[in-house]
Amino acid sequence: MKYSKYSTIVIGSGIAGLYSALKIEQQVNLTDGILLITKSKLGESNSRYAQGGMVAVMKENKADSTASHISDTIKAGAGLSEFNAVKYISEHSDFVVKDLLKLGVEFDRDENNNLCYTREAAHSVRRILHSGGDATGKMIEQALCRKVEENENIDVYEHACAVELLVNDNECRGVVVYNSDIDEYETIYSPAIVLATGGIGQLYKYTTNPSGATGDGLALAYNAGAVMQDMEFVQFHPTALAIDGEENRFLISEAVRGEGAKLCDADGVEFMGKYDDRKELAPRDIVTRANYSEMKKNSVNNVYLNATCIDSSLLNRRFPNISKKCLENGIDITKDFIPVAPAAHYFMGGIKTGMNGETSVCGLYAVGEVASTGLHGGNRLASNSLLECVVCAYSVADYLKSVDLKTPKQIDEKLKSLIDKYNDEDAVMYDLDVKSLKSELQNLMWKNVGILRNEKSLVSALEGLFLLKAKFPRKSKCLNKEEYEFKNMLTVAEIITSSAISRKESRGAHYRTDYPDTLEQAKHSIVTKEDGVLDFAK
Repeated sequence: MKYSKYSTIVIGSGIAGLYSALKIEQQVNLTDGILLITKSKLGESNSRYAQGGMVAVMKENKADSTASHISDTIKAGAGLSEFNAVKYISEHSDFVVKDLLKLGVEFDRDENNNLCYTREAAHSVRRILHSGGDATGKMIEQALCRKVEENENIDVYEHACAVELLVNDNECRGVVVYNSDIDEYETIYSPAIVLATGGIGQLYKYTTNPSGATGDGLALAYNAGAVMQDMEFVQFHPTALAIDGEENRFLISEAVRGEGAKLCDADGVEFMGKYDDRKELAPRDIVTRANYSEMKKNSVNNVYLNATCIDSSLLNRRFPNISKKCLENGIDITKDFIPVAPAAHYFMGGIKTGMNGETSVCGLYAVGEVASTGLHGGNRLASNSLLECVVCAYSVADYLKSVDLKTPKQIDEKLKSLIDKYNDEDAVMYDLDVKSLKSELQNLMWKNVGILRNEKSLVSALEGLFLLKAKFPRKSKCLNKEEYEFKNMLTVAEIITSSAISRKESRGAHYRTDYPDTLEQAKHSIVTKEDGVLDFAK
């Protein structure tokens, strides 16, 4: 096994990871350098699939204010958003956007070169920046990738999976990495590890997330003893293109509804008025359940989004990628209804962090979707996620300026025993049908821990997960990347399900048909591996 050391390691190459690496390299004294690890190729992540845009309360947008954005975010968060976190992220949005512009990120502008803003569900005003029409995440990510590739001080490992954090006495001292290209392991020591590994969409049969969204960072942190928060809150996007054939479903951005598109049945009859006075601009959990209810009531696999009421030139200019994808499937969005259905989209729970990304484990930090800062609460407000990524990435870099980043010199017996598991050449390894096991897990989670839940379905899910664990004998070392991903999926699925059983109410994206009411007092759910049980924070 190879051994190396770095002053800081960033795991994940989405917007949170890329921006973290760039800002840490700029701001922190890195005696042993900085390493960015990605299990795919640089830039392949959830971020690049973000279409609608990024919230930004810009000083030049006189119609907006941080007070308004804070209010909208807290209303959407179903009582679980933390005011100080919301305030901090909102107040720093103008600054980070202008820093992104310096790094070469280009947001769409009007004929007078002013930034363009759009509006999405549950926002009071137009405050969402976009790029490339409907390719915001991709455009930001490409710009940041270029800067990382140009930076000689940032080392990059591609096709490398972080398989175990080296933690002793609640201090993270490094990570064991598996390189799938050469089938080799490496132990990397570091006093600061930043998890930016994204979400969990691939735990579900239907998702807008790419194949890599398997909850890896969550499993790493949980197994390392970190405090996990609000793990039952999975956001299902109401409008994914209801056409199968790929590992994920193409997202039909909420911004399409923000520009005036309407939800309807096959005959064009609109139905959102039955569910909420805000209709298509109601919070995502309400729109998702409305779509799901209509599908169940009419025994159909999808509802429709009618965008033909939007001027065709605006539609094609504003949503070129959505228009192209639909045309590839025989749908002209200027003339035809778009078949849509809910799909797992974003994870509001995660590793509990402060605003500097610090977790309960010393030396371990988390930013982006893998973290639970208190911004999103029980139901993320549209387009807040990219803002959280960049603000918190900047914050962790700023915080690390004051940290003594000396690489650990002494590795004790406990850490040596963790490493030795991956040095074992005599371990008997035989192929497993991971694809089949993964499909079984995805169907189980979609059916039982999905949009609507109850005690019976959740207990059934746990029983199914225990049976899957029996079919998957790997306790630590695995044979390949796919096995490591499935191992992480099993871990995270069990935590989500257990958390959903413990929350006996309906709140935000967590809806229990057997407990439809929302309790008066909102409490975060907390779980750690050591405790093995859930607790609700006071």
